[in-house]
Amino acid sequence: MSARTTGRAALRVGAAALPLLAAAHAAPALSALGPLRTRLLPHLSGQGRPDHVALTFDDGPDHLSTPHFLRLLEQRRTTATFFLLGSMAARSPGLVRELADAGHEIAVHGWLHRPLALRGARAVYDDLARARDMVGALSGTEPRLFRPPYGVMSTAAHLACRRLGLTPVLWTAWGRDWRARATPRSIHDTVLRDLRGGGTILLHDSDCTSATGSWRNTLGALPRLLDTVAERGWAAGPLRDHAPQPPAGWRGHRPVVFYTP
Repeated sequence: MSARTTGRAALRVGAAALPLLAAAHAAPALSALGPLRTRLLPHLSGQGRPDHVALTFDDGPDHLSTPHFLRLLEQRRTTATFFLLGSMAARSPGLVRELADAGHEIAVHGWLHRPLALRGARAVYDDLARARDMVGALSGTEPRLFRPPYGVMSTAAHLACRRLGLTPVLWTAWGRDWRARATPRSIHDTVLRDLRGGGTILLHDSDCTSATGSWRNTLGALPRLLDTVAERGWAAGPLRDHAPQPPAGWRGHRPVVFYTP
């Protein structure tokens, strides 16, 4: 076989392999399918103790909106997990520390709000590492949790999380609060449609990737949502309080995590 023939054969094999490589890279994106994910990957979905509901916010910190959430949560004596964008944290560094000082759990949402499945392995790692380092330095705590933009993971994202000591956590119920037509009532009802004991709620404390002013509807929905959670006998709090309790007699010190890629 000539060198030219061999080269053409290699190109054909390479071209045939490209869809397989792309599928392998994007296969974890199937975890973005909410009902399927909750059933097959409960830990990745943030399923925890049946008497607890995790309250989480994405896309902040935002100097225009996050302080309002801080004040409301303080009034309700409730803490939550805030998945911060590194680019937003760099703009409002004081807010990051304020969130941590108020007892909220600080987590990572990446540096930029871009789909990870469309980015290469190096770009994904650099994005997560930059965000983790920035958020950790500003908050004075080491972030342990990561939520990917749009809830879509990739093979590269799983590998980056493993290297950086981050645990991916998604959600079991969301308010679809980013939409222009969302209302406090629709957000409350949409969350409760899928929420069960042990679930994780996704909301947004910023409109940087949502309809302008959408955070106001989220803020308006929050008091009633917390009331309903309490009426159903669930405690609301951050993901760090959400993991299942260790069995009686457990003497170990290794923390329980939701998901290990």
